[in-house]
Amino acid sequence: MNHKRVERIMRENYLRAKARRKFKATTYSDHDLPVNENLLDRDFAAEHPGEKMVSDITYIPTDEGWLYLSGVMDLCGRKMVGVAMGIRMTKQLVMDALQDAINHTNNVEGCILHSDRGSQYCSKAYQQMVSQNHLISSMSRKGNCWDNAPMESFWGTLKQEWLNDRHFRTRDEAKTAIFEYIWIFYNRKRIHSSIGYTTPEKYYAARLVRESAA
Repeated sequence: MNHKRVERIMRENYLRAKARRKFKATTYSDHDLPVNENLLDRDFAAEHPGEKMVSDITYIPTDEGWLYLSGVMDLCGRKMVGVAMGIRMTKQLVMDALQDAINHTNNVEGCILHSDRGSQYCSKAYQQMVSQNHLISSMSRKGNCWDNAPMESFWGTLKQEWLNDRHFRTRDEAKTAIFEYIWIFYNRKRIHSSIGYTTPEKYYAARLVRESAA
């Protein structure tokens, strides 16, 4: 459909597009902790579940203060597989999100797990958890958000489609909205052109069935 037709239909029906808000960075990379190589190297294609995953942190404002959200996305189908929320941006937050992802994924052995080089991801406890579960840690270059583009894109979509027009009095209200978007709408109902106009859940499940039959 031509963009002029879309503009005309929107104008006639008094519709306007939502604009994305700008949010500050949540990465603290000015530390002396070990940093891992960028193994993902912007290759975001993944044919198999548990082959490549990306992780990041964002935050949502509420009247009670910030709610920090850590997420893990499986690049096979761009399905969200791990989520954790809390009042502080700690290493435990990203570890909880990773554990959630492990619980939702059949096999993560050998999986490339990509993140930025924030102190939470570089912490000894997080890296031990990665190693103990036989994942392979990969990290973005310093200050380069494009190295983790799928997660950055997801945060923008979450906020643009679901959160920006809402006012949350409490963190619990924000948690409920985020849970509804990720687990009910995004994974199960939101279609993506990059995966053949299907949902992340259907694409991911189809790949699992194909691999089990092979």
